[in-house]
Amino acid sequence: MNRFVLDASVALAWFLDRPMAPLAARARQSLLSGGRAVVPALWHLEIANGFAVAERRGLLDATDVGACLDEIERLLMQAIDGNSLMLSVRQTYNTARAFQLSAYDAVYLDVAREEHLALATLDQGLRRAAARAGVELFR
Repeated sequence: MNRFVLDASVALAWFLDRPMAPLAARARQSLLSGGRAVVPALWHLEIANGFAVAERRGLLDATDVGACLDEIERLLMQAIDGNSLMLSVRQTYNTARAFQLSAYDAVYLDVAREEHLALATLDQGLRRAAARAGVELFR
Protein backbone atom coordinates (compact mmCIF):
# COMPACT_ATOMS: atom_id res chain seq x y z
CA MET A 1 0.00 0.00 0.00
CA ASN A 2 1.29 3.46 -0.92
CA ARG A 3 1.65 5.68 2.20
CA PHE A 4 2.94 9.23 2.26
CA VAL A 5 2.87 12.41 4.34
CA LEU A 6 0.35 14.86 2.90
CA ASP A 7 1.12 18.56 3.20
CA ALA A 8 -1.83 20.96 3.34
CA SER A 9 -0.54 22.71 0.20
CA VAL A 10 -1.39 19.61 -1.82
CA ALA A 11 -4.83 19.06 -0.31
CA LEU A 12 -5.80 22.71 -0.71
CA ALA A 13 -4.69 22.60 -4.34
CA TRP A 14 -7.43 20.03 -4.98
CA PHE A 15 -10.00 22.74 -4.33
CA LEU A 16 -8.31 26.06 -5.01
CA ASP A 17 -5.86 25.67 -7.89
CA ARG A 18 -7.02 25.78 -11.49
CA PRO A 19 -5.39 24.15 -13.18
CA MET A 20 -4.53 21.70 -10.43
CA ALA A 21 -0.83 20.95 -10.06
CA PRO A 22 -0.03 17.50 -11.49
CA LEU A 23 1.54 16.40 -8.19
CA ALA A 24 -1.68 17.29 -6.35
CA ALA A 25 -3.74 15.34 -8.89
CA ARG A 26 -1.47 12.29 -8.50
CA ALA A 27 -1.69 12.44 -4.69
CA ARG A 28 -5.48 12.66 -4.80
CA GLN A 29 -5.67 9.78 -7.27
CA SER A 30 -3.39 7.73 -5.04
CA LEU A 31 -5.79 8.22 -2.13
CA LEU A 32 -8.81 7.39 -4.26
CA SER A 33 -7.03 4.22 -5.45
CA GLY A 34 -6.30 2.80 -2.01
CA GLY A 35 -3.25 4.81 -0.93
CA ARG A 36 -3.04 6.26 2.56
CA ALA A 37 -1.86 9.67 3.67
CA VAL A 38 -0.47 10.57 7.07
CA VAL A 39 -0.97 14.10 8.38
CA PRO A 40 0.19 15.87 11.53
CA ALA A 41 -2.45 17.42 13.79
CA LEU A 42 -1.67 20.90 12.48
CA TRP A 43 -2.85 19.81 9.01
CA HIS A 44 -6.48 20.20 10.13
CA LEU A 45 -5.82 23.80 11.18
CA GLU A 46 -4.04 24.61 7.93
CA ILE A 47 -6.91 23.17 5.89
CA ALA A 48 -9.52 25.11 7.88
CA ASN A 49 -7.46 28.29 7.55
CA GLY A 50 -7.00 27.76 3.81
CA PHE A 51 -10.73 27.52 3.29
CA ALA A 52 -11.44 30.51 5.58
CA VAL A 53 -8.94 32.66 3.64
CA ALA A 54 -10.29 31.45 0.28
CA GLU A 55 -13.83 32.40 1.32
CA ARG A 56 -12.71 35.76 2.68
CA ARG A 57 -10.93 36.50 -0.62
CA GLY A 58 -13.99 35.52 -2.64
CA LEU A 59 -12.39 32.43 -4.20
CA LEU A 60 -15.05 30.19 -2.66
CA ASP A 61 -18.47 30.91 -1.21
CA ALA A 62 -19.95 29.25 1.87
CA THR A 63 -21.65 26.56 -0.23
CA ASP A 64 -18.34 25.77 -1.99
CA VAL A 65 -16.53 25.55 1.33
CA GLY A 66 -19.21 23.22 2.68
CA ALA A 67 -18.73 20.90 -0.32
CA CYS A 68 -14.94 21.04 0.11
CA LEU A 69 -15.24 20.19 3.79
CA ASP A 70 -17.54 17.27 2.96
CA GLU A 71 -14.91 15.87 0.61
CA ILE A 72 -12.07 16.40 3.09
CA GLU A 73 -14.11 14.64 5.80
CA ARG A 74 -14.77 11.71 3.44
CA LEU A 75 -11.05 11.41 2.72
CA LEU A 76 -10.27 11.62 6.43
CA MET A 77 -12.54 8.65 7.05
CA GLN A 78 -11.29 6.63 4.08
CA ALA A 79 -7.67 7.48 3.30
CA ILE A 80 -6.08 10.05 5.64
CA ASP A 81 -4.63 9.07 8.99
CA GLY A 82 -3.75 11.49 11.74
CA ASN A 83 -0.22 11.14 13.04
CA SER A 84 0.01 10.77 16.81
CA LEU A 85 3.76 11.39 16.90
CA MET A 86 4.46 13.95 19.61
CA LEU A 87 7.30 16.14 18.42
CA SER A 88 9.02 18.26 21.00
CA VAL A 89 9.20 22.01 20.62
CA ARG A 90 12.98 21.63 20.59
CA GLN A 91 12.92 19.09 17.75
CA THR A 92 10.59 21.24 15.66
CA TYR A 93 12.70 24.32 16.31
CA ASN A 94 15.91 22.47 15.45
CA THR A 95 14.47 21.21 12.18
CA ALA A 96 13.07 24.63 11.28
CA ARG A 97 16.43 26.22 12.02
CA ALA A 98 18.55 23.61 10.26
CA PHE A 99 16.49 23.73 7.06
CA GLN A 100 15.32 27.38 7.12
CA LEU A 101 11.67 26.37 7.38
CA SER A 102 8.68 27.63 9.31
CA ALA A 103 7.90 25.50 12.33
CA TYR A 104 4.74 24.40 10.52
CA ASP A 105 6.71 23.04 7.57
CA ALA A 106 9.30 21.51 9.89
CA VAL A 107 6.57 19.33 11.42
CA TYR A 108 5.79 17.79 8.01
CA LEU A 109 9.48 17.11 7.42
CA ASP A 110 9.90 15.56 10.88
CA VAL A 111 6.85 13.31 10.44
CA ALA A 112 8.16 12.11 7.08
CA ARG A 113 11.58 11.41 8.61
CA GLU A 114 10.21 9.66 11.69
CA GLU A 115 7.72 7.54 9.72
CA HIS A 116 10.12 6.87 6.80
CA LEU A 117 7.52 8.07 4.31
CA ALA A 118 7.63 10.15 1.15
CA LEU A 119 6.46 13.74 1.48
CA ALA A 120 3.82 15.20 -0.84
CA THR A 121 4.20 18.98 -0.89
CA LEU A 122 3.96 21.80 -3.40
CA ASP A 123 6.07 24.08 -1.20
CA GLN A 124 9.41 24.50 -2.97
CA GLY A 125 11.33 25.35 0.21
CA LEU A 126 9.98 22.25 1.92
CA ARG A 127 10.80 20.15 -1.15
CA ARG A 128 14.41 21.40 -1.07
CA ALA A 129 14.64 20.73 2.68
CA ALA A 130 13.28 17.21 2.21
CA ALA A 131 15.89 16.49 -0.45
CA ARG A 132 18.64 17.80 1.83
CA ALA A 133 17.29 15.68 4.72
CA GLY A 134 17.19 12.53 2.61
CA VAL A 135 13.40 12.37 2.64
CA GLU A 136 11.83 10.91 -0.49
CA LEU A 137 9.43 13.19 -2.31
CA PHE A 138 6.06 11.95 -3.50
CA ARG A 139 6.10 11.97 -7.28
